[in-house]
Amino acid sequence: MVNASSVKEFILVGLSENQGVQKICFVMFLFFYIIIVTGNLLIVVTVISSQHLNSPMYFFLSYLSFVDICYSSVTAPKMIADFLVQNKTISFVGCIAQLFGVHFFGCTEIFILTVMAYDRYTAICKPLHYTTLMTRRVCGQTVIGSWVGGFVHSMVQTLLTSRLSFCGPNVIDHYFCDVHPLLQLACNNTYAVRIIVVANSGMIALSCFFILVVSYIVILVSLKSQTSEGRHKALSTCGSHITVVILFFGPCTFTYICPSSDLSEDKSVAVFYTVITPMLNPLIYTLRNNEVKMAMKKLWSRKV
Repeated sequence: MVNASSVKEFILVGLSENQGVQKICFVMFLFFYIIIVTGNLLIVVTVISSQHLNSPMYFFLSYLSFVDICYSSVTAPKMIADFLVQNKTISFVGCIAQLFGVHFFGCTEIFILTVMAYDRYTAICKPLHYTTLMTRRVCGQTVIGSWVGGFVHSMVQTLLTSRLSFCGPNVIDHYFCDVHPLLQLACNNTYAVRIIVVANSGMIALSCFFILVVSYIVILVSLKSQTSEGRHKALSTCGSHITVVILFFGPCTFTYICPSSDLSEDKSVAVFYTVITPMLNPLIYTLRNNEVKMAMKKLWSRKV
């Protein structure tokens, strides 16, 4: 990493500069973060502890919950702490590290959501071949592939941004370090970098979204030939996944494929995919899934 910059630290504006609003946000987002960690950790522990939740769907769900904890932890603790301080600074190295973490865990989550859609497609459309197609080895390989894909994407974003020169203003109108806010502060011409960044993010988001849409179109078509009970069960599991996909993909697409010139809009949208979606995931998957609720009750009663 070559940093030819005179800027050694950045100042994060945060979500609001109003002292009263910051105090309210501190309490609110601290509560949200506790729910994120507790809810997603509970799902991970439940899936690992329960013998009944050993299907690929729950294997992927446990990894999704783990990624959600990591993803929100990259930005939320710093944002929450900044609500209580006047000087919201972050070092250049810390800023680049945060940028890497956001894209690493965010891209990994996109890939895991895509793999989960393929898992549902296989389970519903090819039930007789499901056990041979979705073996433990295949599940493990797809998860490793998701992590590797997230790492490669993040390295591209991070290396391109870290090699820019920052010699003037160092105030970032955001609550965490991201590509587009940093590109606006760079001294050199960033046109080529912007094209590569948008192309990289856009290719991943659009290709994964295409796979998701095709998977669920095929699933919905195949449900016509199933019984009402089978249709209801399939729609229940798919409904949870579709809800999460919409909540996560919508804001991500808005931010990285169609970036706004007004960063205040981007940071408001970013709250959805860095805080709100990781917080809602445990609620969405547990409230609509009786197997997970029963496993949690058994785990809780055993602990008590």
